[in-house]
Amino acid sequence: MITGTTKLIAHLGYPTESFKAPLIYNPYFEKNGIDAVVVPMGCRPEDYPAFLKLLFRLSNIHGALITMPHKISTMALLDETSTNAKVAGSCNAVRLSSDGRLIGDMFDGEGFVRGVLRKGKKVEGAHALIAGAGGVGSAIAASLAQAGVEHLAIFDANQTTATALLDRLRKYYPQLEVTVGSADPEGFDIVVNATPLGMRRGDPLPIDIDRISPSTFVGEVVLTREITPFLEAVRARGCAFQVGTDMLFEQIPAYLEFFEFPTTTADNLRAIAKLG
Repeated sequence: MITGTTKLIAHLGYPTESFKAPLIYNPYFEKNGIDAVVVPMGCRPEDYPAFLKLLFRLSNIHGALITMPHKISTMALLDETSTNAKVAGSCNAVRLSSDGRLIGDMFDGEGFVRGVLRKGKKVEGAHALIAGAGGVGSAIAASLAQAGVEHLAIFDANQTTATALLDRLRKYYPQLEVTVGSADPEGFDIVVNATPLGMRRGDPLPIDIDRISPSTFVGEVVLTREITPFLEAVRARGCAFQVGTDMLFEQIPAYLEFFEFPTTTADNLRAIAKLG
């Protein structure tokens, strides 16, 4: 039930038809008696800067979830951003502070790392390879750096994108060993596919499977299917792995903490979500 006391969390993006967050958050809020609601709001890019500022003038606004195509443009509209958001170059959560300032953070990578840790894989001191330096790859790189990896290798078909991420990582994590240019997975403890490869039938595999060790932990970000051809191949090699939707569910407890709501576990959220 939405009332005059309900805290409003806007889910901002365009278009809204594929939004899943309301089907996860709202059942959780209802079951736990939390007077809050996530509402999809479709906002075109040309209207977004003005709309975000006006949105946070509402007396019952509590925060916003930010999705495509607004994650990057949000950065210039905030009063404060986390290191994760600065390294990622994008933001997917905004809250209003008690003094009226807009504070942003990025949780895509946090969800990935929380999932890896919960599966028992050590991140601190690890050597990790990320294929894909776009939005999600940059967010995962930021969170792996924060979690204490020793070496981070970045590969992207766009060398400019990879180099820009390298520069941001070196700025905020000068002690981290960062390299760019190779997608060879040999010798890495953690390997991540952060490219769109696997979304469409017939896509090539993003990484040479034959050079991945069975002891390597493999992560996937593709959400359209749980077991992608890439995960099928690494599973056949005996690798432990994480599916794309794990990253989605694991980041929501971090969001709840950011918004100062009672938190929960990814397993609990999966059990009560109404994704169909």
